[in-house]
Amino acid sequence: MKDTNNKPIVVFEDLGLIDYQQAWDYQTGLHNQLVQAKRPQPNAVLLDEKPRHHFILCEHPPVFTLGKSGKESHLLLNEEDRSEKGFQYYRINRGGDITYHGPGQIVGYPILDLEDFYCDVHRYVREIEEVIIRVLADFGLEGTRYAGYTGVWLSDDEERPFRKICAIGVHLSRWVSLHGFAFNINTDLSHFNHIIPCGIAEANMTVTSLEKEIEKLPSMDFVKQRLRHHFEEVFNCHLVLK
Repeated sequence: MKDTNNKPIVVFEDLGLIDYQQAWDYQTGLHNQLVQAKRPQPNAVLLDEKPRHHFILCEHPPVFTLGKSGKESHLLLNEEDRSEKGFQYYRINRGGDITYHGPGQIVGYPILDLEDFYCDVHRYVREIEEVIIRVLADFGLEGTRYAGYTGVWLSDDEERPFRKICAIGVHLSRWVSLHGFAFNINTDLSHFNHIIPCGIAEANMTVTSLEKEIEKLPSMDFVKQRLRHHFEEVFNCHLVLK
């Protein structure tokens, strides 16, 4: 569905702090609606309008997720340790390796039928990165890409190595996207010590957060507002509240 300027309409929701499984089930349901609408259904009743695209923001309680190409050895806690420390763990169907989600990290799930945008997975991932790079620029930071990896980084300098501030992992079915990005705002970075983030073991790389990089941390609501603004710009769409 498109607006009067022929831009795709994307329904925006902020789910707040939500259990990972609950959010996964919810986005999967929306994803399935878009996929099913693309399948030939000759005996089905025609709908007035097809399911809409969605863009979800949320936070999760502490959880590790392992992508399809990930190695379980990159999770450094066994089941007993995870239970004791209060971490959940899921093997999921996105690309990429292992990552951490937790409070203070904005997780974004764009659920888009890319046939309404463009059929190019590489471009899709680059444009998610571009959204984050533009948000970082709003706070005086220069986000960058790191050759061979997805996500957004801050460049190394004399005092600090390359550091990752946003992880990205997606899954597509019939050009409908699932999963998305994890942007560290003021999350507990010590929790990343329990994994090899995204399978990157190089000593000259680490993770960071917006809180560590700027003097005055904005509110989560303000960061989310900037994410919405740049998402509309980069994806040339129109966000509407649910």
